[in-house]
Amino acid sequence: MPRRSSAKSTSPEPPSGSILQVKVRLLGVSPMVWRRLLVPASHTLEELHGVLQVAMGWEGIHLYRFWIHAVHYGSFELSVSSPRVPLDVFRFRRGTKFVYDYDMTDFWRHEVRIEDRLEPEPSRSYPLCIAGDHACPPEDCGGPEGYANRRREAVGFDAMEDIATLASLIEAIAVEKRTTLLDDPDTRWELEEIVARIKTREPFLADAFSRRAVNQRFEQGEHHVLMHQQL
Repeated sequence: MPRRSSAKSTSPEPPSGSILQVKVRLLGVSPMVWRRLLVPASHTLEELHGVLQVAMGWEGIHLYRFWIHAVHYGSFELSVSSPRVPLDVFRFRRGTKFVYDYDMTDFWRHEVRIEDRLEPEPSRSYPLCIAGDHACPPEDCGGPEGYANRRREAVGFDAMEDIATLASLIEAIAVEKRTTLLDDPDTRWELEEIVARIKTREPFLADAFSRRAVNQRFEQGEHHVLMHQQL
């Protein structure tokens, strides 16, 4: 598999033209995953795709499309209109909404809402994330339904049983000093299996969102990388 391109540090983009304040939310998941962004109106839909990938926490490995004014724009493979269209061409008004779909298999649908049009501030670089909540689902987890199922499984009976077994083993080894348990192949295998299952559940329990981390990625120019599909 080809290696993904790495983002290179770039100079902050100087503010010019107007800035669109947009709110994007991922539909069909709970708790709600959303971000509030400041994006130059001079950005194209292709560039906006990269911005949304970074902001939401996607990896840019799947096809995408926008649905604006009954027209689809997006990945060339989808035979839709070119996304190399500046946002300003659409003359968005406050309250305008459009759709952004990512991954035509898992089908993650986002609602993008134009909240305001602002003048750029010289002290700020754009794009910029100013608010948001909750972590993005992992890639390739089966879409909203698959994500919901995996979240339930991550706190279900099997998960609780694994934690109880792990706690018992740790108590026996660390508290009761029964270190010979680690010499038993069956015990060691059971411990390794439990740890592996816990690690696979971790992404479905993660709920933290870091605005600072998103803006650091913008400053490093990762949105310019993720605007192109990563193979």
